[in-house]
Amino acid sequence: MPNPLFNENKMKLGIFATNGKGGAQTLVPEAHQPSWRNSVETAQLADGAGLEAIVPYSRWKGYFANNPAHASGVVMDVFTWAAGIAQATSHSAVFATTNAPAFHPLTIAKQCATIDIISNGRFALNVVGGWNKPELEMFGVPINEHDERYDRLEEWLKIVKRLWTETPEFDYEGAFYKVYGATSQPHPIQQHIPIMNAGGSGRGQDFACKNADVCFVILKNDDPDQCKAQVQAYKQMARDHYGREVQVWIHSSVTQRDTRREAEDYLNYFAVENEDTESVDVSTALLKAQSQLMTREEYAVARVRFAACAGGSIIVGTAQDIADKLEMYSQCGIDGVLMTWVDYVDGIKRLSSDVLPILEMRGLRGKHQS
Repeated sequence: MPNPLFNENKMKLGIFATNGKGGAQTLVPEAHQPSWRNSVETAQLADGAGLEAIVPYSRWKGYFANNPAHASGVVMDVFTWAAGIAQATSHSAVFATTNAPAFHPLTIAKQCATIDIISNGRFALNVVGGWNKPELEMFGVPINEHDERYDRLEEWLKIVKRLWTETPEFDYEGAFYKVYGATSQPHPIQQHIPIMNAGGSGRGQDFACKNADVCFVILKNDDPDQCKAQVQAYKQMARDHYGREVQVWIHSSVTQRDTRREAEDYLNYFAVENEDTESVDVSTALLKAQSQLMTREEYAVARVRFAACAGGSIIVGTAQDIADKLEMYSQCGIDGVLMTWVDYVDGIKRLSSDVLPILEMRGLRGKHQS
């Protein structure tokens, strides 16, 4: 059975960030908590609904010095988490997200192969080149200059892929890694484990177009014409530079209620009235430096996006509204959406019962046989 990331659904869907506090930076009591019980329950709901992806995020140190208990740093390890989720599910692709500079490719190659075996060929890897300086310093790893991070990540991934596919021992000498007599057994079930990367800069996009199957992007805005232009430019880069077809996925916070007014009121409740101001301030620090170029209204909208989903897109309204937005994304060329909710259990249940049937009727998804 092929990895579900490569199925025929025009609009693929997944859940994101359940190994930590989720996507919302909010203080409401119903917000997601990073427990194993919650992780399994949300994964099994997504799996039963036929969603394509379950993606955790990697975090080893929170954003606030000398405050290790802050929610930004309370995040379960992605590899042991993914192994457990793989055992608890049967359909969805199960990802791990790796902060590559902190871990040797030999270690990661064997961990990934093991999880692929546990999942019966449903594993996928989200690779990150390292950007959080305090986190890397904690590991004693230097943070490279921006473009060098991708040079290092390219070497790292090249070694990992060889370990997944080659049986004879091999030597490798590069600018960042040297391995001798390298081998890793057993190999993964999949001949090609899918790779995700969120390259945003010019060098990052080039890396993703060359190496990733799924390119994770943050939309500049939700204007359909601009959205389509952004997505098509990314895909065309992969074709022109490397002769490859890539998927483009985005991250969205979903707030679904019976009426649009109810949904908008709830968005205001958790992302404005009860925002985690301390965390949002950190997330918007770069915006503050540019705030003189933004109107007060534009800055307020940006804060809501960071409070709702750490800067991703916002989908809000009725089931019909949610389906309309997802259809618009599909028409722009977006292949998949990783979704977050304040309350994942409630959100996935609403999606499954109310939104997925609409997407099926519109030909964006096939009916899942659980």
